[in-house]
Amino acid sequence: MMAFFFKLPFKLAVLLIAGVAAATLWNQATLSVLALTRIDPLPETRSLIAEERYAEAADYLGFFMTYDYVGNSPEAQILYQQIEESRSQWRYQLGKLSEGLLRGSSDETIGQIASVATDFMVIGDIRDLANQGVNLAQGEDVDEVMVALASLGVLATGAQVASGVGTAASGGAAAPAVAGTTVTKSSLITLKTARRLGQLPGWLGRSMVTAARQARETRRLGQLKTLFRDINVLASTRGGMRMLAKTQDAVELRRAARFAETFGHQSASLYRVGGQVAMDVAQGAGRLGKGTILLAATFGQKGLVALDKVGALRFTKLISRGGKMVYKGDVLTLIAKMLLALPKWWLYSVIALAIWLWMPRRLMSVLWKPFRQRHISTS
Repeated sequence: MMAFFFKLPFKLAVLLIAGVAAATLWNQATLSVLALTRIDPLPETRSLIAEERYAEAADYLGFFMTYDYVGNSPEAQILYQQIEESRSQWRYQLGKLSEGLLRGSSDETIGQIASVATDFMVIGDIRDLANQGVNLAQGEDVDEVMVALASLGVLATGAQVASGVGTAASGGAAAPAVAGTTVTKSSLITLKTARRLGQLPGWLGRSMVTAARQARETRRLGQLKTLFRDINVLASTRGGMRMLAKTQDAVELRRAARFAETFGHQSASLYRVGGQVAMDVAQGAGRLGKGTILLAATFGQKGLVALDKVGALRFTKLISRGGKMVYKGDVLTLIAKMLLALPKWWLYSVIALAIWLWMPRRLMSVLWKPFRQRHISTS
């Protein structure tokens, strides 16, 4: 049996397999890129349409339409056109307008404008305070966070009016104060909307309750300036509410705001595809490049991880080299996936076996001699 292991055909086969194993271990990062398959956005888009979330469906599919593998697909083009036709219908627009006026939240621009308009004119704050007052009178639970946000909104509106008067009296000297109170007001509106939708993170709700208590004493909101600036960035970005809901503290809020500033209207779809991985990789946008990160996102979270590992230049070269790859996959992708699926212990074992088989017997005897002598002396 041992003689079989030392026959030339077997030794050559093991040597060949060991070579493949060594190449696999050496090129793990390269193979991880070649093994990527692009996302097919159509199933997710259809799910959003089924839930009548047309604005999200348009953003999500639109994100991928900029790339040829989706943009040149007749099926994707027809689906995108159907979404836009549904969004342009007057009944749909009227419904979104009512949604903004009555519920104070909407995923469409017309509803968002209506919601913001009522809150900017303090009507929304008074409405929310009145609703909580009714709850108190009827013995129902009072939402302390909503009361705090509405109270801060009333205070911010007063500051806005005062700043506006100062601007008129001073010929524009108070304009920065008006801008500051506008940011504050916009941020509070966003937080109230998030609260209604159940997307306001607990840490931020507690911060607002504390801030409202302090504001009642000082009549000032200056201590929230940085926080409100970051919230306002997310408020100005479609899908920013989803990112806001995932934050755990002010540091994560800052990161989310930088992410939204960097990727603008593409932030929501990028975050939907990559989640926290996209947020982490985006911190290196200056090094990796905005366009490369968006390209990597079409391969999902694995694409973003691979980009971070190999770097922008190498990632782009490897992707262009496998230019025939589409989301259905091809032979090159399949081979790369099969090689990556091999356990590392197995790869190392094959390499060790090849070394043992091809090592000269005389050299092996010399190497093993000290171990043999030690064994004899101990026994």
